[in-house]
Amino acid sequence: MAQLEPYKGTYYLWQYVPSLPAAVIFALLFLLPTLFHIWKICKTRARFCIPFAIGGVFEFQGYIIRAIAHTHTSHLIPYILQNILILLAPVLFAASIYMALGRIIRSVPGGAQHALIRPGWQTKVFVVGDIVSFLVQGSAAGMMGRGEKAGMANDVVIGGLVVQVGLLVLFMVTAVVFEGRVGRAGILDGGDGGVGEWKRHLRVLYGVSALVLVRSVIRVVEYAMGQGGYLLANEWCVYVFDGVLMLAVMVVWGVWHPGSITMNTSHSS
Repeated sequence: MAQLEPYKGTYYLWQYVPSLPAAVIFALLFLLPTLFHIWKICKTRARFCIPFAIGGVFEFQGYIIRAIAHTHTSHLIPYILQNILILLAPVLFAASIYMALGRIIRSVPGGAQHALIRPGWQTKVFVVGDIVSFLVQGSAAGMMGRGEKAGMANDVVIGGLVVQVGLLVLFMVTAVVFEGRVGRAGILDGGDGGVGEWKRHLRVLYGVSALVLVRSVIRVVEYAMGQGGYLLANEWCVYVFDGVLMLAVMVVWGVWHPGSITMNTSHSS
């Protein structure tokens, strides 16, 4: 029977023994939509969705490693790897979400002139910011299992998450302003196959962005509370406030896939 074992002396990496059934179930739950998204990218050639699919691979691998950690709670590598993979997957989801807005804007006749930020610059600003968030969180997550550096790593992760939250808020403001301006201009046909089709894609972006935002805010609170805090000390929080939310993102993005924007518009980039 698996037991919680110390990494060094009296220092424990985990606050609990990771659940094997839960980790396996979530790994399988993430595998299915990940395979679907890979197939969808191949079918629609929506290359901007590649980071999204990689994020799904990260989720799948992260939960597989959590399953392995069930009987290896004193081992540093499984702890760090699952932490990095699950922490960074939403950053990759966000990268594709940011790029999708640029394509939506370009699918609307004259849409660029109604954008808060020019589409070309918009993609650069959000994606570069996303990369910064990715690198900050990734570098810090790798130090979290090292007792003497855990406190500093915790603060750095919070900083990376705050960058991500800020980007998501700015992104949603940008999307709302664009929709408002286009609405006032009386533009109904998005030019991508139907009247108001661009609005459907925009609604999907609102939904998945909100899910990633809620997850990121909860993660900020989680790390701010520290290792002894309730959110990090109770495993169900990882699955409910991260796993379920990110699974919902993958399902929603799959049902209303933005690949059709690229397929049917002559304004793609």
